Amino acid sequence: MTDAKQVKLKPGDTIGILGGGQLGRMLAMAAARLGLRCQVFSPDPDSPAFDVVLNATCAEYADVEALELFAHDVDVITYEFENVPSAAALVLDSRRPVLPNRKILETTQDRLAEKDFVTRLGIGTAAYADVTSVASLREAIVKIGLPAVLKTRRFGYDGKGQAIIREGDDIAKVWTSLATKSAILEAFIPYEREISVIAARSASGQVECFDVTENEHRDHILKISRAPAPIPDVLAEEARSIAGKIATALDYVGVLAVEMFVLANGGGSKVLVNEIAPRVHNSGHWTLDGASVSQFEQHIRAIAGWPLGKPVRHGEIVTMTNLIGDEINDYEKWLSVPGATVHIYGKGAPRPGRKMGHVTEVRPSKSK
Repeated sequence: MTDAKQVKLKPGDTIGILGGGQLGRMLAMAAARLGLRCQVFSPDPDSPAFDVVLNATCAEYADVEALELFAHDVDVITYEFENVPSAAALVLDSRRPVLPNRKILETTQDRLAEKDFVTRLGIGTAAYADVTSVASLREAIVKIGLPAVLKTRRFGYDGKGQAIIREGDDIAKVWTSLATKSAILEAFIPYEREISVIAARSASGQVECFDVTENEHRDHILKISRAPAPIPDVLAEEARSIAGKIATALDYVGVLAVEMFVLANGGGSKVLVNEIAPRVHNSGHWTLDGASVSQFEQHIRAIAGWPLGKPVRHGEIVTMTNLIGDEINDYEKWLSVPGATVHIYGKGAPRPGRKMGHVTEVRPSKSK
């Protein structure tokens, strides 16, 4: 395992990206602008990231020979999704630097381990309990109360792998429907709004946070992000401080997202951490056109051993709207909207719930 501080890429060097989705695509495009090459490793032959790189490896993550050849061709390795198989990360880490450090995945791939980690830092989260059976689920409900959210400890995104439990629900049926032996029960939070902070950290310890973003979900899928979030400055500073504290405690190198809830708290408000995403994040897409440096470029800078940029937001408000499923078919209507930029991911046929692209809109600052 190579010390991240020893990584110092130069233009012309190659970054290996695990995962070929839209995040990998946008990472590769950001790297290209900085004169860095990328090679993508993905088992999906239709990966949209393949379209923007010269070299790609289409193989399963369990294919050790393919992983070794991939590692031989690159100078540093990163990933666009957090569920990288631990065995694959171990094979790669023995041959090339893997950033962020693969050991961070042990914390962020497990919701219980993640909650324990955040709690040990003295940062607030929803009340939670480990659940391994119907009996322990009943005990957890007595402790936490209802309504509550039952989530699988591993995997699951965009609302998958979780269920809300309310008074009168069949507890045994809910447990069976989740089809898991390890879960976490979390108290249901009556939040005012959902926010996230995109933070970047370099190997030298430099931390830069983007503006706090407000997020709106539809059918458990992010639909709209707005920056800056309409919250008091003191609360925004607390949210950025929390994200920086988490990144530093993980000795993180790269970009991560910290999702939080804003709660009404008497005469003021407070924030609770919901989840950590150890990668570039959908709620940071507004930075592509709405900031002086994007989350993707920040990630590339960090893993390349380059100084991070100081993010400066363009305009008064920046909005990101996801184009989900058939919405991509109406992309033309966005092309004539002032201040709007259309990003189409190059995926195949649209499916319900599938993120096909997004639009950023920059509202100019009010004239003085």
